[in-house]
Amino acid sequence: MTLERLREIVYEGLWNNNQALVALLGLCPMLAVTNNAINGLGLGIATLVVLVVSNVLVSLIRAHVPREVRIPIFIGIIATAVTIIDMVMDAYMHTLHGILGIFIPLIVTNCVILGRAEAFASRNPVLESAVDGLAMGIGFLIVLVVLGGMRELLAQGTLLDQAELLFGPTAKAWTLHLTDNPHGVLLAALPPGAFLGLGILVAIKQWIELRREERLHAQPQAENMPSHEPEKA
Repeated sequence: MTLERLREIVYEGLWNNNQALVALLGLCPMLAVTNNAINGLGLGIATLVVLVVSNVLVSLIRAHVPREVRIPIFIGIIATAVTIIDMVMDAYMHTLHGILGIFIPLIVTNCVILGRAEAFASRNPVLESAVDGLAMGIGFLIVLVVLGGMRELLAQGTLLDQAELLFGPTAKAWTLHLTDNPHGVLLAALPPGAFLGLGILVAIKQWIELRREERLHAQPQAENMPSHEPEKA
């Protein structure tokens, strides 16, 4: 895998084809658990691990799986990875596991994971599939954390509240109290606030893309403009 190919895969996962902002996949867990940044981070890490593991395994067996049964086999691989992650989180992050609840097992049905297994891992080598899973997972995780942070800040006036659930007792001091009023915008904590927050993130991405296209179109025009400097004799 060349460096250029690596950059292309990473750029696709983090920005150009971010599954949360472009394809709008995985909306159910994304909107349900992102009432704070730590919940979003916990679900994002679980999804990231499942994406990488499933992509690698699917790529390893892609030449030996009949086309007619590939989807059930892919789902079986994803379900196995999700079950392991679910058990690990229940053992070591029991409280956070209880908060995320059913949305950890529901990672099996996340279209982001099955979509990458079918669209990329089943058609590319192991290393490229691993990088794709990592990039797509990080892109999805960033959206979860940013959306959760936005909602937490507006609703509670804090950031990284309950960080100890993910990082242990020492992380209790990480909570940032940015306002003195603990009762913020109630809408941000409710499901409609999640839709509005995601809409804002999608709009920001589209605005950045439009600005980038405008600059790219303006650059050739500026280069082709005739010079008005007098010619030297």
